[in-house]
Amino acid sequence: MLRRFRTHCLPVLALVAGLGGCQTYEPRPLDLPAHRATWENRAPGDEEVRRFADRLGRLDDDAPDRYDPSDGLALAEAELLALVYNPDLRLARQRAGVVTAVAEVAGLPDDPVISANVLRITESVPDRWVVTAGLAITIPISGRLDVEKERAGAEAAAALEVVAADEWSTVAKLRLAWLAWSADRLEAEATVEIITRLDSVVASTSRLAEAGELARTEATLFALEQDTLRATLADLEGRIAAHEQTIRSLLGLAPAADVELQPTLKIAEPPGTAREQVDRIGERNLQLDMLRTRYDVAEHALDLEIRKQIPDLTLGPAYELDEGQSRIGFLAGLPIPILNANKQGIAEARAERELARAAFETGYERLVARHAIARSRLGAARDRRKLLSSTVVPLADRQVDDARTLVELGEGSALVLLESLSRAHEVKLRLVDARRTEADAIVEIAELLGPDKSPIDSEEESP
Repeated sequence: MLRRFRTHCLPVLALVAGLGGCQTYEPRPLDLPAHRATWENRAPGDEEVRRFADRLGRLDDDAPDRYDPSDGLALAEAELLALVYNPDLRLARQRAGVVTAVAEVAGLPDDPVISANVLRITESVPDRWVVTAGLAITIPISGRLDVEKERAGAEAAAALEVVAADEWSTVAKLRLAWLAWSADRLEAEATVEIITRLDSVVASTSRLAEAGELARTEATLFALEQDTLRATLADLEGRIAAHEQTIRSLLGLAPAADVELQPTLKIAEPPGTAREQVDRIGERNLQLDMLRTRYDVAEHALDLEIRKQIPDLTLGPAYELDEGQSRIGFLAGLPIPILNANKQGIAEARAERELARAAFETGYERLVARHAIARSRLGAARDRRKLLSSTVVPLADRQVDDARTLVELGEGSALVLLESLSRAHEVKLRLVDARRTEADAIVEIAELLGPDKSPIDSEEESP
């Protein structure tokens, strides 16, 4: 009897196992030395970056007309490099790849289930074996599989929106880091300028002190001020070096990467009135798009839980061998949804949908509030920059020239000259700060408005 069971049933089991298309495991160990070599060899001129710059140029009118880092890396070119190599973006794309991979196989039907029972009759009968075998196939009559596919597709779309939002946020972070580095460079240049100007002043005041025409204590103040400015310059140089490493990190380059950065404090201001920009936030803001897709996922999740109220039907053929007699029939099973009816899953999914709605609505409110604050900062910084550049800085420079002339003629006060030099240096630093604050506000507004086009609007154009 056992021989008969093996003869009829085991080949069926082998066939089912073969139809499953089982995959095999292949180990892929980590290789840090190889990755380190690849990372350290990255450069702005890599072919991968050039190809992406060319593709993006066909998509986005605001992209650089020509990507050429050989003459130094401009901010617009650095943004392209960051989109390719930034470590956070590469990781975000891998996360999106996980969700996409799941979506590709979502909604598949449950595998058939083979069942078999083998019993031996203890009483003395001619054939003591009872063999029962069946094949159960689940039929989702609720349409659950289609909804599972839709939900997985919504989750994949949400994952891509996260990548798009991360890309635009990374561009904003790079711009802010670039502006901070550029501002410190300008401050350092202004500090070098006043230190150089003090060289001749220190020399002339020393001669006047030796001739008895100027108190030595007053002459010493100039040397003291110059040494203090040298200490300030050393601090600025340290900050500049730290900013450069921050920029390299955002670009995905190694700390020792050979790259020359071009400083700038000029950022194009997005067009439109305040009301037009608020309307664009509702249409193009990538954080808001991400919240929209999350709400879409919550909608599909609730639909799926509601469909789960209708139980799946189980059908399949059955075979029985009892005391040498064969019987063929079918199995059927249908749970009765009168006690559970997936009430817990539905209640949780409904609450999650309301949470997603609240996240979208409050998110929009926060974005509009940030926009209003940024525009206020921009207006104040622009007014301050215009006043400093048109009136205060020229007046301070003229005061320095007049004070120096009087001191050299022996008719002025050295302390007035020192105060004039310090004040002129201070207003130039304030002008740099006003320009940076204005540019920072523009960057924030641009981030809130979102890009005109995104590199991942088309999957094939994604880096």
